[in-house]
Amino acid sequence: MPGEFQNIAVIGAGIVGVSSAEWLRRDGHNVTIIDRLPPGEGTSFGNGGVLARCGVVPVPTPGILGKAPKMLLDPEQPLFVRWSYLVKMLPWLRQYLSASKDEKVQEISDGLVPLLEDAVNEHLALAKGTEAEAFIHPGDYIFLYQDEAGFENDSYVWNLRRKQGFIGAPMDRSALIANDPALGERYHFGYKMQDHGHIADPGGYVKALARHFESQGGHMVQADVKALRSLGEGTEVVLDGGAEKYDRVVIAGGAWSAKLAESLGHNIPLETERGYHIHYLNPNVKPPCPYMVADSKFVATPMADGLRTAGIVEFGGLEAPPSKGPITLLEKGVRKLYPDFEFEEKREWLGHRPAPADSLPFLGPSSHHPSVYCAFGHHHVGLTAGPKTGRMIADMVSDRLPNIDIKPYRVDRFD
Repeated sequence: MPGEFQNIAVIGAGIVGVSSAEWLRRDGHNVTIIDRLPPGEGTSFGNGGVLARCGVVPVPTPGILGKAPKMLLDPEQPLFVRWSYLVKMLPWLRQYLSASKDEKVQEISDGLVPLLEDAVNEHLALAKGTEAEAFIHPGDYIFLYQDEAGFENDSYVWNLRRKQGFIGAPMDRSALIANDPALGERYHFGYKMQDHGHIADPGGYVKALARHFESQGGHMVQADVKALRSLGEGTEVVLDGGAEKYDRVVIAGGAWSAKLAESLGHNIPLETERGYHIHYLNPNVKPPCPYMVADSKFVATPMADGLRTAGIVEFGGLEAPPSKGPITLLEKGVRKLYPDFEFEEKREWLGHRPAPADSLPFLGPSSHHPSVYCAFGHHHVGLTAGPKTGRMIADMVSDRLPNIDIKPYRVDRFD
């Protein structure tokens, strides 16, 4: 029953952790968020900001095995790897690529749909009555192509989206220009997805949610979690400054979560997919809604204080410094989008997406230590799925059955 387990720690102050903590607080629990960084300063700070309801297609799809080598060797392609890291990631990479077969892709997509289909409403429900509500902008999401042939070349992913109920509307050049007169000549075809949206400042949004959580009695601790220790009843969270016992613990630390889950005896094939953004302050133009620029695989999102271009995939671990190649590619991309682009200042950023081998998050209780719950591994859809995930975690901790099947996200599915 709600309230039975009163003392709960949520490890991670990104959108998933803050959402989980707030829904748990609303259930009457005594909740503490623990993170080495302030709220919204990690991966949640720098994502593209799109509420991608239609993001139900995993990155590995049929044919990727043939495309990947060329992409890795071509600096104009949105896939980079630090070759010194390649050997370390090979076991994960084999599993990741093996998930690109059609049957597996369909299965993964079926698992993503329940997390994403009602994402905009979940964000609005979480933020209602708080200052965070102002950051949410429901609206369109447009995929840009050079021409209709480019769109048809993506028929596999669009057929899969249509199968899952996500159907858009085509836009020719005249419709694109009517919507955005500054759009570059390169793009002659668009596909508009309605009922999506974006967050106008992802970091500010998470911070606003966290302020509300704290103002309503939630607790914040800035510390590095070193370990989890089973106490039979409950769990001890070992910090860099001591240790505290909790009745329930939620691991929501994104790409840093695997070690904690593995310490409980689980096999967690999770890599960091290094994502980049460039944030342009006070640009002379920005899109009317988020764009996914299909040929360059980045999003361009209008933000409260400018334009953010984000995306690109790089594998290189958690410790390596930023690379120049992805930033250069993003800079070229915005010039293709807006040839006359000007701005006052730009800020570059690198973050770490938590990438599971099967593109599905780890959600639910540990089968080895049932007082610990996992809520991490959302790959490209962490912002979109954060509030829904938080609600599911609160349901499970409070002994309510979530309204969706959690089997696809089992923490022990690779054990």
